[in-house]
Amino acid sequence: MTGKEQPKEHAKDQPKVSKDEQVGFHKGALSTLAKEREEMLKIVQVVEQLMQMHIKALKDLGIDLEAQAKEAMKKASANPGKKGKDGQLDELL
Repeated sequence: MTGKEQPKEHAKDQPKVSKDEQVGFHKGALSTLAKEREEMLKIVQVVEQLMQMHIKALKDLGIDLEAQAKEAMKKASANPGKKGKDGQLDELL
């Protein structure tokens, strides 16, 4: 038996679903997922705005995150066994 075949006893237990019902199900799922994606993008935009606000506040306080990031990159390239470029901003914060 291959992965696509179903045992015969299970095939008769499965209700027959019409093509129109299947199409409706998938269209509904896509509609819901598209709305979820829109909401997630809104959340990402809010988070980005908040991060920019904090970066600006730090800059106003004399903290140069760009210089710190460059320094962290130099340290990371000098120590290749440690973390790479991923997570460097998080380490600064």
